[in-house]
Amino acid sequence: MSKQNETLATTTVESSLAISKDDIYLFGQGTWLGCAEKLGSHPDIEDGTCGWSFAVWAPAVRSVSVVGDFNAWTPGAHPLARVHQSDIWQGFISGLKTGELYKYALETDSGEVLFKADPMAVADELPPGTASKLWSLDGYQWNDKLWLEQRRASNHMKQPLNIYEVHLGSWNRHGDEPQGEPREDGTYPGPGDPFPAQRGTYYSYLDLAQELVPYAKDMGYTHIELMPIMEHPFDGSWGYQTTGYYATTARFGTPQEFMQLVDTAHQAGIGIIMDWVPGGFCADAHGLATFNGHMLYEHEIHPNWGTHKFDFSRPEVVSFLTANILFWLENFHIDGIRMDGVSSMLYLNFGIDNESDKKFNALGTEEDLDASAFIRSINTCVSERMPDVMMIAEESTAWPLVTYPPSEGGLGFHYKWDMGWMNDTLHYMQTDFPWRPGNHGLLTFSMMYAFNENFVLPLSHDEVVNGKCSLIGRMPGDWWRQFAGMRTLAFYQITHPGAKLNFMGNEIAQFIEWRYYESIQWFLTHEYETHRNQQQFVKALNAFYLEQPALFERSYTQDGFEWIDADNADQSIVTFVRHGDDPKDDLLILINFDPASYERFRIGAPREGNWKLVFNSDDARYGGSDYPVRKLVSSEPVAWNGRENSIETPVPGLAGLVFRKVGPSSYVPPKASARKRSKTPAKAPAKAPDKTKKKKSQRSSARKGENA
Repeated sequence: MSKQNETLATTTVESSLAISKDDIYLFGQGTWLGCAEKLGSHPDIEDGTCGWSFAVWAPAVRSVSVVGDFNAWTPGAHPLARVHQSDIWQGFISGLKTGELYKYALETDSGEVLFKADPMAVADELPPGTASKLWSLDGYQWNDKLWLEQRRASNHMKQPLNIYEVHLGSWNRHGDEPQGEPREDGTYPGPGDPFPAQRGTYYSYLDLAQELVPYAKDMGYTHIELMPIMEHPFDGSWGYQTTGYYATTARFGTPQEFMQLVDTAHQAGIGIIMDWVPGGFCADAHGLATFNGHMLYEHEIHPNWGTHKFDFSRPEVVSFLTANILFWLENFHIDGIRMDGVSSMLYLNFGIDNESDKKFNALGTEEDLDASAFIRSINTCVSERMPDVMMIAEESTAWPLVTYPPSEGGLGFHYKWDMGWMNDTLHYMQTDFPWRPGNHGLLTFSMMYAFNENFVLPLSHDEVVNGKCSLIGRMPGDWWRQFAGMRTLAFYQITHPGAKLNFMGNEIAQFIEWRYYESIQWFLTHEYETHRNQQQFVKALNAFYLEQPALFERSYTQDGFEWIDADNADQSIVTFVRHGDDPKDDLLILINFDPASYERFRIGAPREGNWKLVFNSDDARYGGSDYPVRKLVSSEPVAWNGRENSIETPVPGLAGLVFRKVGPSSYVPPKASARKRSKTPAKAPAKAPDKTKKKKSQRSSARKGENA
């Protein structure tokens, strides 16, 4: 052994980091919630000597040692020892310094030596490096006490929830020059290549704290959702193929700098939601895959993605993942967790089409009983320890009771992404206008199930990649109609029951798909008025949402929504009411999904009164046509849409209008002689016409600039 290695000899751990028999028992039961406090690497003092403690779970191996520059990466130079004859190996090495790189060298039962990153490391080497890094989370002074107190005291289901989904690596960048070496012809790989060249350099966590947080605040978002920031080797996975579940990615800085990003957001009144991927991990050799030479953390390979699926039947894996989610919530003050790929976890045959390959559980169903039990356990644990933290499911099937408590047979999430709303709505919006009447049901079907779960309405990253086009790229019509379509889509999302989520770039109507290797095209808002107007529209719409209790106080209960007319397919118009806890906050909403404008359009009123126009998406400030509309309309005792009273208003094309009652109706009935001379449309018939006549009437009145 070299003189250096003698100085850095491995000894047993006798400090508070020593793993006890109780720890081992809890780990084997799947309930060692504090395993991150002892497993992994931690600064330690043994017999008055400073160094680092190492501990790793590695069953069925011959030996485990720590390797790094300090021992020339020599297996066996600094061996660890089994703890209490368990499958956990632990040891102390003196003299090591913060920032040094290391791995575990595992000698498998076949004699092969594997070099593995530490599964519990809190920091890793900057990719493409694959080593773990000695690091402590100590030293950061948080300044978000007020935020956390307010979070504990409030009910997030009665508050506005408007989420800005962000990929930190491409929200913005320094410059746009291609990185790396060019090809032989002097060009760089681009959008059509499997591995495009990075453009520009990353913003750091500190850069993002200075720019992203103020931007989100100014735009009126309540939360920022971060696509996975755990360490991952491949940028093209967007973070969803993880190697270091406990490590913030080194691409953007240190763990403490990430803390500052979260802290800055909290001080600005912005919550942080984090994507978490417990379904599976990447197959890279230095990660969790076949950690001891065999499937250990995993039990099979995902048929679609090639990722390794966690084995939820193994208690040690459950301890690892449960402790992981608590690690992020407690150490980084995360406000919510969006669990990725829940459907792929719940179904044994997710992604399997061949009937002969399908598996079934002991009950004869396709439910992965271990996975569903794990999900309920995780949500119960978070609910008991941190009840003010939001748990959100990305679940794309009709699995029942996702947002119901486990005590009622549910999975225990607070919210579920409404993938059905997203798919139906985008399919409708990309339909050209003459064919929208035939697809009207896509627009209204979501209200058939809107309150079965607590839904988030997502317009996420998945909808602007892989040939799907950007959102504005889906909109039919000329340039003006495309931007009007974007305003109408955003308006519909904000006024529809449920929480809101938008991926970065949606707010500026970027024409190209999202590219993970370059910045969002912010120059569009500087060089083109149309994109700048769209951004200002989203800002105004978000501010309106925050100001209107009717849009969020009852967003997850049936009594918060009421149709006025869901069936006006011929004119592609819907009208409805949103209710808050106080009736004075009620809003009457009209959305016209067709370019046709109407000088007069009658709407059934929820009740008698003067109704003030409080938001108009067709405003010229947002790029609208500024079609003449009335700022105040009075209800009349004219029965319409099943209501005793109604209002009549002009309606611009491809636009949304919101009215709020501001007092009793100013309507004065005309004198009898005046009524005889009146040229206004006839009142609604006492008996509704049959369906055929109604459609004919609507087509006729549309040509006259009126509704049926």
